[in-house]
Amino acid sequence: MTRIPKHIGIIPDGNRRWAQGKGFAKEDGYAHGISPGLELYHICRDLGVDELTFYGFTVDNTKRPSRQRLAFSSACVKAVEALSHEDASLLVLGNTKSAMFPMELLPYTERHTFGTGAVKINFLVNYSFEWDLGFHKGAMGPAMRSSDVSRVDLIIRWGGRRRLSGFLPVQSVYSDMYVIDDYWPDFTARHVYDAIDWYSKQDITLGG
Repeated sequence: MTRIPKHIGIIPDGNRRWAQGKGFAKEDGYAHGISPGLELYHICRDLGVDELTFYGFTVDNTKRPSRQRLAFSSACVKAVEALSHEDASLLVLGNTKSAMFPMELLPYTERHTFGTGAVKINFLVNYSFEWDLGFHKGAMGPAMRSSDVSRVDLIIRWGGRRRLSGFLPVQSVYSDMYVIDDYWPDFTARHVYDAIDWYSKQDITLGG
């Protein structure tokens, strides 16, 4: 790997499909996504990645059945609390004025440094690009709420789907996207190494 991305976006998709394939209820898949997130963090920290953004859940995801919503909200809370015990500069971004935002995560909506703060981590919870950009009745607000998040170099999406699903539209404008067909709970370290190896071979021009 000749070039390590400074900022990697993570779209951990496929939890429900993984659960169904194992004969579980759809909501049972989310709890199996916490451990992969911590393993990915450790890999990226050791590789020298500066910043990670995890896609927790979107405002649209909250339209799912209540059992699924409670399950993915709980998984996000546990993931953020686990990351707070690592060397991380941690920030949770999302619409806190909605009843769908987990109250346990309110203390993390201002950036805090834990340990050495080796990796800047952003966790999107109850997030939508409309909220981020302050859209109201078709007009954009005066300030982008994710302004503390840098441009994303590489987005890795699990689950085989080839779309951003509203992930940080401004910061992702020049991102390279690597799609993994395996579901997020089937995460392996090789996924990350292969993605970064692929990224290091891309011709990065940023439009120039």
